[in-house]
Amino acid sequence: MRIKTTLLSTTLASLLFATASLAAQEATPDGRQHAAGECRGGKGGKEGKMFHKLARMEHRLDRAVEKGRLTQAQADQFKAEARQLRDEAQAQRQSSGGQLTDAQREQLRQRKQALREKVKAAMKATAPQGV
Repeated sequence: MRIKTTLLSTTLASLLFATASLAAQEATPDGRQHAAGECRGGKGGKEGKMFHKLARMEHRLDRAVEKGRLTQAQADQFKAEARQLRDEAQAQRQSSGGQLTDAQREQLRQRKQALREKVKAAMKATAPQGV
């Protein structure tokens, strides 16, 4: 009976230690290997927010394609522009140590607004008439 208990407790302890060490090995050191558009939580508040916003925009564009308000080519073009804008903002933020100047912030804001206006105009052109 004591041998069984000892063997069981030893096995359980080794499994607990093995699980913890395997989990530590799988984690990436900088946490940069995520799928495009995947929302990230934790410390990267601004990055997580940007990824979440991009994912929402992609979802809205996909719904617009399903409803026939945009073509797939238009949606793909808008998604690519949004990703490029997000990547440029992220690169600027990383190169300047996490802070953007007011001029950079304003330029990014204007570019985002221009992209939104393009999407609205494209969807308005194909909107059903007589609602």
